[in-house]
Amino acid sequence: MIKFNINDTEVEVEPGCTVLEAARQYGFDIPTLCHHEAVAPSGACRLCMVELREGDWSKLVASCIYPVAEGINIYTETERIQNVRKWLFEMLLAKCPASTEIKEMASKYGVDSTRFPAENPDEECMLCGLCTRVCEEIVGLSAISLVDRGVYKKVGSPFAQPTDVCVACGCCVSICPTGAMRSRIDAVRRTPAVTLTPLAL
Repeated sequence: MIKFNINDTEVEVEPGCTVLEAARQYGFDIPTLCHHEAVAPSGACRLCMVELREGDWSKLVASCIYPVAEGINIYTETERIQNVRKWLFEMLLAKCPASTEIKEMASKYGVDSTRFPAENPDEECMLCGLCTRVCEEIVGLSAISLVDRGVYKKVGSPFAQPTDVCVACGCCVSICPTGAMRSRIDAVRRTPAVTLTPLAL
């Protein structure tokens, strides 16, 4: 077992555990959007950032992909972390102004507005990649992917063409943290399918 500290409380977890997994085991709140237990972590949204301290030295790490180690000191609610979260939520509110889920989560952490201009008032997708990862890792089809690059990046089917590879399992809709896939699923699928009950993840 590995012993280390979270917010000055000693915890003990098995090797191979991430800081986020350990924090959740012991009831420490760390927000996430791009993380889901069903798929491999990616560290895309950075909302799970925590502060790792050693004496006078510290750094910020993404807790969903950072492995625990003997004797490390993790802090989840420092002023530095709270400032980073505020900036991230403000950027997400500008990136995904139409997402009710993001608005509710941001409000929970005290962020109800953003200083950044909205890129698209109808946008819900934050490009976290959860939908593409569940399609590849769990369903085994890769019917959807992140296409294009930079500011043009979006979720879609290969070659931007509707695909009959999609089996309308609903996993992408179920796992989407912002609600964006609800309005995208029929555009990806070649023939809109009969509505199915999404698989439990």
